[in-house]
Amino acid sequence: MKVGVVGAGLMGAEIALVFALAGHDVLLQDRSEEALSRAIERLRTLFDKGVAREFYESDAAKAALGRIAPVASISAMADCAMVTEAVPESLETKEEVLRVLDEACRPDCIIASNTSTLPISTLAAFLRPERRARFLGTHYFSPVSRMKLVEIIPAFATAPAIADDAITILEGIGKQPVRIKDVTGFAVNRMLHAMLIEAVKLVEEGVAGPADLDTACRLGLGHPIGPFAMMDVVTSDLCLQVQDILHDAYGERFRPPALLRQRVAAGYGGGRGNPGWLEESQ
Repeated sequence: MKVGVVGAGLMGAEIALVFALAGHDVLLQDRSEEALSRAIERLRTLFDKGVAREFYESDAAKAALGRIAPVASISAMADCAMVTEAVPESLETKEEVLRVLDEACRPDCIIASNTSTLPISTLAAFLRPERRARFLGTHYFSPVSRMKLVEIIPAFATAPAIADDAITILEGIGKQPVRIKDVTGFAVNRMLHAMLIEAVKLVEEGVAGPADLDTACRLGLGHPIGPFAMMDVVTSDLCLQVQDILHDAYGERFRPPALLRQRVAAGYGGGRGNPGWLEESQ
């Protein structure tokens, strides 16, 4: 099966990788040639470090990077059987991409969005009515190369058979799909950000520091990574963006803490080259 991924950032690149590891030919598109080059180099580094160790002896693994073809235009995806949109979490950006995909993709193509918070039925409105039955949400978790979970979110108009097909496809690339109702933030992000908000409030109140709270979550709750280490990886900027969306949808229980907003504004959001919570606490 030939598949496409639009957006060569952290999520999009690894979505492309897991499809390639399963033997599919993948077209990876981004409007930036530099982003595409960085994505391929990062995937090569991930592969060399053994993120796909269980696939090492298979022919698919040996050819995995060769199966990913960077392309400059979405129009190159005209013959893909499935295309996943993995562009930034902006309604305007996703609208632009989905409208182009609607025109470019063949009629029987499944179009999926990797949005982590935006309602799928809202995004479906950017597609022509005849396309909406084949559109749904597939919310992967970072790092995609190691996290097995994918939330499957049918929109109002998604055909049940298409949701079933998507589950079969994702199981075929080694993922564990769970079917979730189409609500803002879906399920996992609502649980996660309730915890992240409370963790930042504990720091605001002087109850404990970020490093100690991370230790408490790892040793007391069995979490593989603490909330502040997670925010440093995915960036506090993205966490704030998600919490603003959740706050708009659900009210005060998801209001972003003032400290989080202040740190993001000051450039302490973590990620590549920026200080984060743990660096600050050391």
